[in-house]
Amino acid sequence: MSIWQWFYEYFIKPIQANEGYNIVNTLTYAVILGIMAILLYRRLKKIGIKFDERFFKALIPYIILGPLTRAMTDALIYPRTYLTVTPGIYFVIAAIALTSLYIVWRNCGSGEKFYPLYRDIGWLLVGLDVFILLLNLGKVHFVWKTLYYFVPAVIVAESFIWVLSRKFALIRDNSLLFYAHFYDATSTFVGIQFMGYWEQHVLARFLIEHTGTAASMYALKFAVIFLVVYLLEQVIESEEEREMANFMKMVIFILGFAPGTRNLLRMLMGA
Repeated sequence: MSIWQWFYEYFIKPIQANEGYNIVNTLTYAVILGIMAILLYRRLKKIGIKFDERFFKALIPYIILGPLTRAMTDALIYPRTYLTVTPGIYFVIAAIALTSLYIVWRNCGSGEKFYPLYRDIGWLLVGLDVFILLLNLGKVHFVWKTLYYFVPAVIVAESFIWVLSRKFALIRDNSLLFYAHFYDATSTFVGIQFMGYWEQHVLARFLIEHTGTAASMYALKFAVIFLVVYLLEQVIESEEEREMANFMKMVIFILGFAPGTRNLLRMLMGA
């Protein structure tokens, strides 16, 4: 098998045939994400960006932009290309977020003006997506019964995290991560259990197939997030390491909230 054939088999074909992820591209994307996260952290740190609550709030519209655009692709509002489906769409959104960040930083530095301006550009981009969606409502067949299943399921799931957060400091201090990933797990559970969708990720698909229920996603999410935040807390010994950990937690939050939002929007749009 040539390099091109190998690349086509594991990276191109799964997108063309909508086959989901395989072990090879999953591990490759994970390595790329890890390397990019480290390089991005170092670069942003160098230009004076602090990974605090201000930065997180400014990042929220960009976190929403990705899954919204992805869901609109599923609804056939945007053409399905390598740049509008996963993982391409998230590279595109990352490029947009970083370009916006660079433009704002070049014009006003990393002071107090940076965060609201960077946030507002993000909301303008989300607004553009919403405007395009409104122009194409005729292509969307909303499935409101999705909420009939999703709302009670997410209330129960997030209540479980809330109860645990009252008892365990590790969960309380990282509750936003657990909430985000249980939100994602709920979107998967509802989509597979009630709406006829299937799981694209290798490990989750294996677990669901062998347990017979998508509810197993909750156990998987809880175990992984608990282990990751526990390890992060164990290695923090300095302020620099604390800031690095905060950045990694932002990445972990995005990996839960963005797919969960995409799943929910896709189901609502009947895509």
